Order: sequence, then C-alpha cells, then structure tokens
Amino acid sequence: MNAEKYRPFVGVEMTDRKWPTRVQSKPPIWCSVDLRDGNQALPEPMSLDSKLAFFAELTRIGFKEIEVGFPSASQTEYDTVRALIEENLIPEDVTIQVLVQAREHLIDRTLDAIRGAKHVIVHLYSNTSPLHRRVVFGMDKKETLELAVKGARMIVEKTREIPGIRYEYSPESFSATEPEYSVEVLTRMLDAFEATEERPLILNLPTTTEICTPNRFADLVEYVWSRVPGRERAILSIHPHNDRGTGVADAEMACLAGAQRGEGTLFGNGERTGNVDIVTLALNLYTQGVDPGLDFSRMNDVKEVYETATGMRVHERSPYAGDLVFTAFSGSHQDAIRKGLAWRSREKEKIWEVPYLIVDPADLGREWEPIVRINSQSGKGGAAFVLQERYGFQLPRAMHPEFGLLVKKTADKAGAELSAEDVFRLFVREYLEVNAPYRLKSHEITETGGDGHSAVRFSGVIESDKEAHTISGEGNGPIDAFFSAMRGEHLTGFAFSSYHEHAISSGSDAKAAAYIELTYRGHGVFGVGLENNVSIASIKGVLCAVNRAINLYGE
Repeated sequence: MNAEKYRPFVGVEMTDRKWPTRVQSKPPIWCSVDLRDGNQALPEPMSLDSKLAFFAELTRIGFKEIEVGFPSASQTEYDTVRALIEENLIPEDVTIQVLVQAREHLIDRTLDAIRGAKHVIVHLYSNTSPLHRRVVFGMDKKETLELAVKGARMIVEKTREIPGIRYEYSPESFSATEPEYSVEVLTRMLDAFEATEERPLILNLPTTTEICTPNRFADLVEYVWSRVPGRERAILSIHPHNDRGTGVADAEMACLAGAQRGEGTLFGNGERTGNVDIVTLALNLYTQGVDPGLDFSRMNDVKEVYETATGMRVHERSPYAGDLVFTAFSGSHQDAIRKGLAWRSREKEKIWEVPYLIVDPADLGREWEPIVRINSQSGKGGAAFVLQERYGFQLPRAMHPEFGLLVKKTADKAGAELSAEDVFRLFVREYLEVNAPYRLKSHEITETGGDGHSAVRFSGVIESDKEAHTISGEGNGPIDAFFSAMRGEHLTGFAFSSYHEHAISSGSDAKAAAYIELTYRGHGVFGVGLENNVSIASIKGVLCAVNRAINLYGE
C-alpha cells in the first residue's frame, strides 16, 4: 500500500461557518431515488411490476417526491412512468421526478414519458468536476457550463405550456468541483431555468463520490450556498453517496449548512457503497423528538417490499431495521435493558429512556421480536428476562444466577444461540418436571386449631424408589405443614430460605407460580411449583427444591 499516490481533499477556508452551532428542528423535504438511482445499481434491475409495488410502498411511507426513473435510458423506465400516469397510481399530493441529460433527443423522450402527469419534476444533470471535464468530456469550464445552460433552456422552451411542471438541476460531482466554479454554474442555472420565488429551481448538490470528511462537505455546502445570488428562487437539495461510509453524517451536517431537501434511498441502496440511507436519516431525527414526516412503524413490511423488489438484503446490523439491532446478547446489556424496561413500566414514564435502546422497538412495529437473546455470552438476567417476557415467569432475583448458569452451560455445549423456546424447555426440564427421588402421589390440606389459633395440617403419600410413604405434619401454613411432614429422614439437612409467588395469568384459568429456596449443605437451591392452587404450587416448589438439591449434592 502506498498512501503517497492519493491527493488529499482541498476544501474551502472558512472562519465564519454557521453550521456547527445549529440544531436541526424540522425534517428536510424527502425525495426517494430508489426507483432510479437505486434501481440502476442492481445486478438485475427491477421489473415493471416490482417498480410499481415499490412506488406504492414509498407513498405509504409518506414520500411526496419520488424519482421514478430515467425514461430515456430504457424501455422499462419509460413504461414505468407511463403506467404510473395511465393507471392513475400517483396520489394527488405526490410529485414524480424524472432524470435526463442535456441532449435534445433524450429530453424529447423524457417529455413524452411524462405526458398527462399532474405534478412532475424534470431533473437535469451535468458533470462539472475538473476530472470529468478533462478526462471524460474533453471540455473546458465554459463549454461545460454552456452545455448545461443549453439543456436547461431547451427543457424550459419545450415545457413552457405544461402545467404542474418543476425543474431540478444537479452539478454531478459537486464535491469535487472548484467552489467558485460551482457558484458560477448554480447562478447561471437559476436564470436558465427562469426560476422565481413562486416556482423555485431545485439546486441539488451531490457527493457523487464521497471524497472528504462530512465537516468539509458541510463547509463546502455553506460556502457555495452563501455566495449564490437569488437564493430565494431556489430550494437547496443534497444527494450524498456513501463511499467513505459517512453518507448519513454528510447529509445531517449539510442540512445544518442550509440544505432544505434530501435525496436518498431506503437502506442506502445505490451505486458502489450506495446512496445515503433515508431510513437512518429519518429515524435519527425521530430519536431527537423531531417528526420526520415518514412512517416507518411497519418496518418489517418495508423491509419485505424492499428485499422482494431489489433482491438485496437488509443487513442484520443495519440501523433501526436490522434483525439484531434491538437485540442484546451481552449479559451486562441484558441486565440494563431489563431494568430499564421495568423502570419505565413501574414509573409509567412517557419519555423513552432505556439503556442501549435509542428508540422504542414498538414504534417500528417490532414489539413481538425478542430484545434479549441468549448465547454463551449472555448473563444471568437475560434468561430470566426471556422467561418473563415470553412466558410470564417472574424469577426472583436470587434465582437468576442459578438458572443463568444452567443456560450458559447449555449454550456453551450447543455452541450456538438458544431460542426462547430452548430456554423455556430447559426451565421446564430443570424445575417443573423434576420427579425424583420424591414424587407427591396424593395429598390433603385441612385447617386445624382453635381458641383463636389457626393451623394447617398436611397429610399425603410420597413415593420414593417406587415405595410409598405416608407423611403428615402441622404448621402455620401449607408450606410449613408440608415441610414439617417431610422433616426427619426425608429432609435431613434442609432449611427454608425464601418464598416468592405470582399469578401467571388472570381469570378462571389462572395459575400460580411458586419459587422456593432451600438451603442444603451450605448451598442455596431453588424449586418451582406451578398449579391452579397457590398452596399446592408452593408444596410442589418445596418438593422440586428437595429433589434438585439431592440430585446435585447427594443425600
């Protein structure tokens, strides 16, 4: 590798920049270029049906400006525009946009494609960078500018009588163009398109190839925009790409530098590393309390339409939309998320503040997906969280290390992630189906006592080694009575430590879960009982703890 072969970006010198201290308090005008810029970047371009389905999804999301194609570039592009118009698929408040170069036959083909459209933006572009002027076109600055001006005037003359038409101009490779030349080009194009305050020209500044850090791009946008006369006749737009992986930052900083409009694609699809990701841009605003004007509350549906139409896949770590972005495997993260969600529920907090989750997954329609997932890296609280969220079992905090260790060993042995069903099956096997060495065959609980003293008597049959043992005992409650009945040879070395219980569900079919902790030979051991009757659930919990302790540490 030889870094000396690369020339560092030379930006503009600014001492009075305004953008670093600004805060974005409203969204830009959004324009989706999925059907054109995103489409041309696909190994297999979208079919007509795919483009129409994608267009419908974009309108559901809330886009009011959608670049639908490059009608002079291919028959499918042309047919898409015609189908949208002829089949009346464009909502009244949506403007379609079409791209064209400054050549008369391409302009004519484009204008034929948009016949009958009520609201349309004709988007002219030309490359202005010195590299393209020198290497691709063999033109100087004057020739490059005159070609763009000629194309603009041609479009205006051919569309002067068409109602509902607007214009956009993009100096392709803006970020690689000399700043003073950019000012000259943009100024001339305002006049060439006969822009007015009533019908402003969209001046769209692309980072066609991202070649500098986002702060230098923001400097460039503010520098050029502040020097264009007649800015009241223009809408400043940006079109960032992502070659350096900082397209989102380019867009956010450019909006602070004066951009009023942003072009991009869902999930950043586009040439090379893609366009700026509008999903991320919009939801970044949302997390700051700014309504982005785009609806991503059906994120899984949006992903499905996108993946079906493009053949691309949304990466698991893609912000907001990836399958794993609201998932914690780390033990400390799981514990913090669990506590944060519990705190919000307990305090009835309206403001969203949960550790590690910058947005409520439910806002994106992802409330049924597991936030906490289990593997060998997971902590003691993760498994407890899964049991509570999916199955209603609220393990007492003191039980978390015991069950967490069981889960960790199982995940280590499997060498893979454990599903919620795997965790639940382990819980059932370890706590609800422990029937040896002791098994309760029959029981009876009666109240005894008098003279104001209440007591409970337990009598029943316990099976051990296929032998039945009749037991009985009294206590101040069912647990104490059963413990008393089992005392002696059956419970040598056991001491009662703690008890927790809660209802699993409500109504006539409600079950009670009882968690019993016993101490045996210096070890704390938990048992769980589940029954419609809380007393029986508690007794089963004691028996479970006894069985588990003996199985673990011997009689």
